Amino acid sequence: MAVAQLICELPADTCPKAAPGFGKRAVPGQHRDADPHFGHLPPREASIATYLDRLPEGADISVKTLARTTPYGQCALRTALRLISEAGHLRRTRETVLGTDGSYHHITRTHFSRTPRPDTWWEAYTRGEHPTEVAENDRRTPSPERRLLARLGRRDVRLTLSAAECAALAPLARRWYERGASDADLEHALTAGLPSTVHHPASLVRRRLLDKLPPHAPAPDPAGPLMECTLCQKPGRPHALPGGLCRTCRGEPAPPPRINTEHHRAQVQRVREAAGFALRPAGAPVQRA
Repeated sequence: MAVAQLICELPADTCPKAAPGFGKRAVPGQHRDADPHFGHLPPREASIATYLDRLPEGADISVKTLARTTPYGQCALRTALRLISEAGHLRRTRETVLGTDGSYHHITRTHFSRTPRPDTWWEAYTRGEHPTEVAENDRRTPSPERRLLARLGRRDVRLTLSAAECAALAPLARRWYERGASDADLEHALTAGLPSTVHHPASLVRRRLLDKLPPHAPAPDPAGPLMECTLCQKPGRPHALPGGLCRTCRGEPAPPPRINTEHHRAQVQRVREAAGFALRPAGAPVQRA
């Protein structure tokens, strides 16, 4: 219990960032009444889930990194992540993205939800459907693009915008998200290389949102992104990984082989007989010329 309390008190900045495109991703539509302390989980798992929930977007939450930043070892963390995944809070997906060099790369993303989600919700989410389960009160929460525009002034006072200007510019910023841009991409495009004096911040932001709009992301794989087992990273379709775990990590026996070996052997024998080859009895020595 003392260790669980200790991890809950760890500062969120103790966990390093993952490589761009990897790392933690918080799913949308969190319920406001979701328990921030994860009281439905055992104490150890609840403390780790609370820590993951507090980590920023893009944080490296691999087992090896968590073992370096928390009091738990890799074995304990694997067990804890399994329970957190089975409870519906965690999933890993494997996606193909277009890199800056024009080539395609496979990346693994870790999605975290404070609200426990069923397998059907996660399956729809990985297809890009983003199921909506937002309470009525949550509809008044500012959109991600408006929040980003509002905090530009805190990053650089030259880009301070009014509430009305944020609302007017939000549709242009939303187009960036629709094309796969991240908060970091958008902030960099709007704040890099500013002139020494900005007389009209809203006009400058509007011009950059239009002129620097990135191209459309490549068409997704028709089959959709793969999900990965939370423990062993084995890829598979969401329906084959209930609870985010593969058959082996769930402790289930392997399915019987699909090939009927007896039928296959009989087919080979018929082909050899039709070709005029005599079958060698089992155990007979091989005749060499």
